[in-house]
Amino acid sequence: MTAQPSADLSTSENPFFATWDTPFETPPFGAIAPGHYLPAFERALAEHVAEIEAIATESAAPTFANTVAAMERSGRALNRVSSVFFVLVGANSDDALLAIERAIVPRLAAHANRIRTDARLAKRLAAIDADGLDAEQTRVLERYRLMFRRAGAGLDAAAKEKLATITERLARLGTTFSQNVLADEQSFVMLLDEADLAGLGTAAREEARAAAAERGHPGKYAITLARSSVEGFLRASERRDLREQAFRAWTSRGCKGGPTDNAAVIAETIRLRAERARLLGYETFADYRLDDSMAKTPQNVRALLERVWAPARARALADRDAMQDTIRREGGNFPLAAWDWRHYAEKVRKARYGLDEEAVRPYLPLDQMIAAAFDTATRLFGITFAPRKNVPVWHPDVRVWEVSRDGAPVGLFFGDYFARASKRSGAWMTSLRRQEKLDAAVLPLIVNVTNFAKPAPGEPALLSFDDARTLFHEFGHALHGLLSNVTYPLISGTGVATDFVELPSQLYEHWVQHPDVLRRFARHAVTGAQIPDELIEKILRAKTFDQGFATVEYVASALVDLDFHALSPQQAQAIDPAAFERDALARIGMPEEISMRHRPPHFTHVFSGGGYASAYYSYMWSEVMDADAFAAFEEAGDPFDPATARKLHDAIYSAGGRQDPADAYVAFRGRLPTPDALLKKRGLADEAA
Repeated sequence: MTAQPSADLSTSENPFFATWDTPFETPPFGAIAPGHYLPAFERALAEHVAEIEAIATESAAPTFANTVAAMERSGRALNRVSSVFFVLVGANSDDALLAIERAIVPRLAAHANRIRTDARLAKRLAAIDADGLDAEQTRVLERYRLMFRRAGAGLDAAAKEKLATITERLARLGTTFSQNVLADEQSFVMLLDEADLAGLGTAAREEARAAAAERGHPGKYAITLARSSVEGFLRASERRDLREQAFRAWTSRGCKGGPTDNAAVIAETIRLRAERARLLGYETFADYRLDDSMAKTPQNVRALLERVWAPARARALADRDAMQDTIRREGGNFPLAAWDWRHYAEKVRKARYGLDEEAVRPYLPLDQMIAAAFDTATRLFGITFAPRKNVPVWHPDVRVWEVSRDGAPVGLFFGDYFARASKRSGAWMTSLRRQEKLDAAVLPLIVNVTNFAKPAPGEPALLSFDDARTLFHEFGHALHGLLSNVTYPLISGTGVATDFVELPSQLYEHWVQHPDVLRRFARHAVTGAQIPDELIEKILRAKTFDQGFATVEYVASALVDLDFHALSPQQAQAIDPAAFERDALARIGMPEEISMRHRPPHFTHVFSGGGYASAYYSYMWSEVMDADAFAAFEEAGDPFDPATARKLHDAIYSAGGRQDPADAYVAFRGRLPTPDALLKKRGLADEAA
């Protein structure tokens, strides 16, 4: 049965209409019910409309203060309710919240579109005299002018009306897409008996037992579609039939037919994005999207991806042949398939490097890896973390720390680490409140969400090395939000170009594999023993193993994303997403034994709201920078070199979008990077030579 948005509740009972008398004025989650959201959205939208109207009709000549700064102050009530709502929709949803999401997202999109296409506001922005503005104000004014131009403020009335219709429809499609994927993820569970667990280590078995119990199947074992669950099973399980079953469920999310199938959603999304781009004067959506990025053009993106593709594919094919040899030596008479790759890659890695994932996991307990991420931030940036037990949270698993520097509060950090049925898959950083100091210092409330396997009661949560990297990655994003030190909300924290925003996160991953960090924090969950140096050496020797596979699955996703959005409106009219995917992969020679990291039917980065549409390449664009950036510490001879860390803090982590991303990188490094460091980091330099 489809849930409907909850009925109105009395305004006297609505927490969004009251002052929050909580630590750091955090949301009082325990007092907020689904029925509070729509009344809060209604009031906040009305307030924002009135605020914008007052700016647009201001009789005084346009100035930065009465136009730009006034717009930056507007919408605070809307931001307050939106931030809380969307954190819960992603991390702890239910039918009531999903129904509200379907109702409110198109309205929010239409509201934002009306503001950014308001010719009166655009005229005021154009008339502001920039003389006398400081550098940050100048940057914010430039961003506002560009935002209004790219939104279509200069279009005629008919074009604006068509654009508004497209914008609202795209918002509905994005919500439908993400909810379809979530429904497929929630509907699948592979229940196993003891006899089905061959190959799984003790910790993985206990995690599967806990997952089954949580879903109402005590005494069974469950594999879910959370990445840490399914990938761990694909790597460890000796049961080829069960690996295939899990893999097919994982890769068929959003394309199973029926009401949750995303094929029609993708086709309409691609067509409408192409039409929107053409309305705004661009040949394709990719041209439109990349015009406001570091890459600038689809051609520049494709050049990077293709430079990496050839050596990655060559490495992947060589690894494939090695795995096929392993199958033959074991007496197998089947060709390696996509559901076999992780399993046999693990066997080849053990044979080449003596490295066993199950031997590493006990040394990577979640609490120790959190401590490692915190300590790295302390040594680099001088901030400290103290647990807070009296801060309201949205789920009992959520943990909170107060972040301080020199005794002064910096903000709060929320960690929501474990997979559950109410949480969307993946890992992300978001915020309940962003840093600013327009009228007064506003401290950030920053959130990390991951989907690590939850252990059985009383057992420690153990991470794979990939999980530990994910934790550091998302915490790098969190630091970008926590350390932000700008005046204006528009450019706060992660308010930067998409192909720059991954730099702070990907750069932070380097520290999790540094021997100094591992020796201090990788300690056995039971004995407390330090990870042996021999095991660290094996990890480091094997760190580029299987990078052909990892690069191929990623680059294929990025290229298909780019191909989808390089279509003209005419080409997009009759698109068959599944056929398009097959043809695009055939053109690049995608090995049949490797699946895209994100197939289109569940590619939420691209089709759920479109934050990474035409921009999934951004991870690799940022990786060019992160490989070069960490080299600055290596050149200094110290992974925590104070002078290098200070430059990194000032130019990148605390600067938000204060300046053009290329200028920000040059301010840190003194020059722009080349892809050479990336190829070396991934172990592909020899193939590229």
